[in-house]
Amino acid sequence: MLETIGISSVEDLFTQIPEQLRTVTPSPCPDGLSEQELRFRVDALAARDRLPGPRCFLGAGSYRHFVPAAVRALVSRGEFATAYTPYQPEVSQGTLEHIFEFQTCICELTGMDVSNASLYDGASALAEGAFMALRATRSESIVVSAGVHPEHRQVLATYASGPEFAIHELPLDPGPGTTVVPGRAAAAGAAGTPELPPGTGALLVQQPNYLGIIEDLAPLAEAAHAAGALLVVSVNPAPLGLLEAPGALGADIVVGDAQVFGCPPSFGGPSVGFLACRKEHLRQIPGRLVSQTVDEDGRVCYTLTLQAREQHIRRARATSNICSNQALSALAATIHLALLGPKGLQDRAALCLRRAHHLHSRLCALPGVRPLADGPFFNEFGILLPYPAREFRAAMRAHGVDPGVPVERLWRGQTMNERAAQIAETALLVAVTELNPPEALEAYIQAAGAVLGNRPAGWCDDPERVAP
Repeated sequence: MLETIGISSVEDLFTQIPEQLRTVTPSPCPDGLSEQELRFRVDALAARDRLPGPRCFLGAGSYRHFVPAAVRALVSRGEFATAYTPYQPEVSQGTLEHIFEFQTCICELTGMDVSNASLYDGASALAEGAFMALRATRSESIVVSAGVHPEHRQVLATYASGPEFAIHELPLDPGPGTTVVPGRAAAAGAAGTPELPPGTGALLVQQPNYLGIIEDLAPLAEAAHAAGALLVVSVNPAPLGLLEAPGALGADIVVGDAQVFGCPPSFGGPSVGFLACRKEHLRQIPGRLVSQTVDEDGRVCYTLTLQAREQHIRRARATSNICSNQALSALAATIHLALLGPKGLQDRAALCLRRAHHLHSRLCALPGVRPLADGPFFNEFGILLPYPAREFRAAMRAHGVDPGVPVERLWRGQTMNERAAQIAETALLVAVTELNPPEALEAYIQAAGAVLGNRPAGWCDDPERVAP
């Protein structure tokens, strides 16, 4: 075989791998186990897992919400067990109908005219929305708010690196200076709107942003349209029971992640992204659509339509190469929304809002704790601690509370000055949902009081040390 492909040794096959990265000694794998020994080993490993309970306040992009048992019972039915694309409508009416209902739910939530049949997750949906806006505006320049989740911005940069689209950052507004970091997307231009670089085709913002702050979308939409760009809003749909739909505030494309409906965080997945837009941009939408029509006998039926994917048309004219549409997770989200209904969606959002604001006010009354960002928030907020957030988290876990996500995890890999690095080290994001009852909020407050009362090494009583 070596002679056939024109090399002299097996080692020549690996010349493209740097020598320092090659393994020259066998991996120290243990000997194989019997079935019984393997069972004991796996059980011991599983016992180390600690499932989140009511005292878990993790968020930062993936959120715990109550999922009714009916959701799991229905999506577990055998009829939904296959993820095969419903190319043949005559044998796929059930699948097509529930995807159509998902599209309907997304349109009603976002205030848009049309939605696609779901995407992989919120991060890839944001990148697809940006590319869709560039196709519609015939531009190659993207402006992304610094309030968009850092990991989503990384995915966007990966997508944009191939076609070499330019990405510019829209900074956050410093606000009145009462908090440590800016809160909302900057509005420093004429008439209170941000000034975008010439040739911008897409302005990307997140609602609420990754610091939990609710953005004022109307001036951002005005700025985007004045520059000839489209406003792409990445939205957490959970607050839309209370917040105005992005479509009513000028958004042209709305993307996001429906994980908050029917899908637990589950160690990172699976999730379900979505993309919705105005009718005039329908031809640029990525992925697939399900439409409602009638058969030759006049009966309502459903079929795939406008499939501008690489599998269906010439690659040069395709809007995307999306293959997966996460239909099972989309079904779970649809069932959950149907069970909630408009009133349940509103009540759940109001409950999250009240509990988050209660915890925020109590925490900020503790010694050495300050708000991280300025602006209204929904169910997630940032606080600045008097010593490293990692140490605070470890101490809180010893009290049975998982207090949140250290901000330095999200800022990892970014170039920071000394002040920003200090903020990142001591900042914590806290998320509150209906799964955190009043008893859990009180436990958090009591544990935080005890931990902060110990005044560990590195304590900072001087707020000016991290002041703007």
